[in-house]
Amino acid sequence: MLLSFLVRLLVMALLFFSASHADEKLGVDEHPGGQVPLDVVFLNEAGKQVTFRQLMDGKPTILTLNYYGCPSLCTPQLQDLAKNLEMVKLTENKDYKIITLSFNPLETPKDAARKKSDLMAAMQRHFDAGAWTFLTGKEENIRKITQSVGFHYEKQIGPKGMTQYMHPAVLVALSPSGKITRYLNGIQQLPFDIQMAMMEASEGTVRPTIAKTLLFCFAYDPKNKTYVFAAEKVGATVLSLILAGFFLYLVLTGRKKEASERDDA
Repeated sequence: MLLSFLVRLLVMALLFFSASHADEKLGVDEHPGGQVPLDVVFLNEAGKQVTFRQLMDGKPTILTLNYYGCPSLCTPQLQDLAKNLEMVKLTENKDYKIITLSFNPLETPKDAARKKSDLMAAMQRHFDAGAWTFLTGKEENIRKITQSVGFHYEKQIGPKGMTQYMHPAVLVALSPSGKITRYLNGIQQLPFDIQMAMMEASEGTVRPTIAKTLLFCFAYDPKNKTYVFAAEKVGATVLSLILAGFFLYLVLTGRKKEASERDDA
């Protein structure tokens, strides 16, 4: 009975996973070690023409791909990044830069300036605003960047004709030369992960993406600069799962026994 229940649960999970990943056009096709074009022209929040090469200025950079009118994913992601940057033990504009590029070609520098102003106003410490640039640009130029990092999104027409986009949430770490060194997937990150991504990017070190579920099973060894197996955490998790499974077994077995005794009576 317990085995049957677990099998049904597994099948439901697989069906949900398949449905949620049905559209292969969306998501991130990672290109670790790939190169971002540095001389494509965009407009910054002040309306000035700039390139990634100028903005990065030979420093490791966090690249975020969003659009400023996003009704859901983008604002929480950018707010989380701003909060984490307050705690990163690196100096912005000196040790690293941040670039946010809108993939909606209809957005303007005014939209970029408004988003930047909102984020800067919410930060709890003085942050050098010159370290974080918000860009807009032509669709063909935007595509050069999104394709170089494997970022796939889809334009949709929402209620009342409003343009919306289906897209993933990811931060891309770039080396000073524009090499892709790390992907940080999801809306929420840890200051430690962002800091390590920038330190590794400064050296041009390419790291594989570590799934958030795997981060629980691995710990970072700062001495050897690598992820190591965290046996205590895994052991505690396995023990918890065993106890939960045993408890479920006792509950189901007890119910079966009670039903059998009622039938005998």
